[in-house]
Amino acid sequence: MTRARHRAFIAPRLLGSLAAFAVFPAYLAMRGAPSALEVGALAWLIAPILLSWYLSRTGRYESACALSSLALSGLIMAVSVETGGIESFAAVWLIVIPLEAAFSASRRVVLFSAALALSCALLLILVGHLGWLPKPETNPALRTSLLAFGVASATLYAAVLAFAADALARTSVTLLSREEERYRLLARNMSDVISRHRRNGAVMFISPAVENLLGAPVTQLHGHGLFERVHVADRPAYLTALSEAARGSEASSVEFRLRRDAAGEQRATHDFIWVEMRCRPLDAAGPVPSGSDQEVVAVMRDVTDRKLQEQALELARSAAERADAAKTRFLATMSHELRTPLNAIIGFSDMLMQEQTLMLNPARRREYSQLINDSGQHLLSVVNGILDMSKMESGNFELTPEPFVPRAALINCCNLLALRARENGVDLSADVPQDLPMITGDPRAFKQIVINLVSNAIKFTERGGRVAVSAGVDGSRLLLRVTDTGVGIAADDLKRIGDPFFQAGKTYQRRHEGTGLGLSIVKSLVNLHGGEMSIESKLDEGTTVTIGLPIDCLAAATATVTPLSPTRSAQAGPMIQVKKSA
Repeated sequence: MTRARHRAFIAPRLLGSLAAFAVFPAYLAMRGAPSALEVGALAWLIAPILLSWYLSRTGRYESACALSSLALSGLIMAVSVETGGIESFAAVWLIVIPLEAAFSASRRVVLFSAALALSCALLLILVGHLGWLPKPETNPALRTSLLAFGVASATLYAAVLAFAADALARTSVTLLSREEERYRLLARNMSDVISRHRRNGAVMFISPAVENLLGAPVTQLHGHGLFERVHVADRPAYLTALSEAARGSEASSVEFRLRRDAAGEQRATHDFIWVEMRCRPLDAAGPVPSGSDQEVVAVMRDVTDRKLQEQALELARSAAERADAAKTRFLATMSHELRTPLNAIIGFSDMLMQEQTLMLNPARRREYSQLINDSGQHLLSVVNGILDMSKMESGNFELTPEPFVPRAALINCCNLLALRARENGVDLSADVPQDLPMITGDPRAFKQIVINLVSNAIKFTERGGRVAVSAGVDGSRLLLRVTDTGVGIAADDLKRIGDPFFQAGKTYQRRHEGTGLGLSIVKSLVNLHGGEMSIESKLDEGTTVTIGLPIDCLAAATATVTPLSPTRSAQAGPMIQVKKSA
């Protein structure tokens, strides 16, 4: 716009000066030899050219306009004084002075030029009234010609100014249209949402990008429409950010949830997305009066994906912390579980090696040998449990499904654990119907499931308690239920029961042996068979573990694949290997 104003200033002045120089030879041909005044007027026509050079070099637009008014008024006064004063053909050019100053876009320059033109007119009238003017031209034809020339030249120069003003106005409109189109392009095509708010959060303007973000028309979000979509828990933070931005000069940022309308046939449903809003005070044209509300401009963008990634990272970090804690517990437990039987094996074997010195009788040797054997069996069971768990997690555990009768396996397992139950003072009972159907599955894995569940129930039941084993059929599933009156499991630990190496509560770790693999192995074996496991427990009231196995475990295992641990990622291909028996 500044360049356009400079062009509008320079072009008519150069055109006027060049036109005067072009007409001057014809004037001399009609007039004859020029007088001193005519030579001075010709020299004065160089002033607009000098002013154009001054503006192009300095850029001082208002000063150039004021100097132009002075130069033009001086030339008009000089010519008018010599050619009849206020009645001179040049006096009509006084009207052009304020018209020319209108291009300055400065009220001070316009007022100065208007006052200068009026002063020149009054001065010409005063000089003519005092009789200080030279003798006027007596030739009527020449005088008429000069008057016509003055009016025509002033009209022509005014027309040039009018065309320049029109060009300047067109340039202004074009620039404004381009600027509006640029901002409209940004507002309509940016994925971020631009909004203008009052201090209380009311929306005065919001860009159309919000329709893609929230699925709602812009008109519904004006006023407090956007605020009503903010999640109730996030509304204080939303209003606080806008208020702080309105009070201060720095930008503020806040993250909150916005309700988004579902598209298509699910118009009645809503969900929430996370958005980040950066807001700052609106740049006003002038100072904001004290006590008035400062408006705020805000930019919002969808950060739901980032929030989901942060939540996923937090879950992964929690899982890693739990895995690290489980590893620590595992190492602490293994150091005890492995050291205890090894100490017994080494100690009693040393005593057998020194039987001549200690003079051991046969009964004592058999006792020591039995203790060594028991310790070795316990150590072997711990190692086998770890190996089985490793195979299950790596997907290399093989099932050998075959038809078998579950009642015989249940009775056999209960008989094997009856002695341990009597030693612990626990009443073990089994309610197994005679008409249990034959099922297809891995009998070895089934026995391991039962033994682990019943031995766990006996281990965590105090002396005088009860452990009950029952079985039944529910549709196409075999239900196995083991109930005890033991110490129970806390609600916080119940959801983690079945994780590898996890042992619930400090009571478990201090008073009972174990690696924390029993229920984890049970859970994995049940999953491999396509079954389900559920646990109900309360502290100091007991625990009930319910196992549901399909009658045809082979078909269920190939149709259902369940991850073995929360830290294991999904892998392509089957997680188990099923080997059919002959």
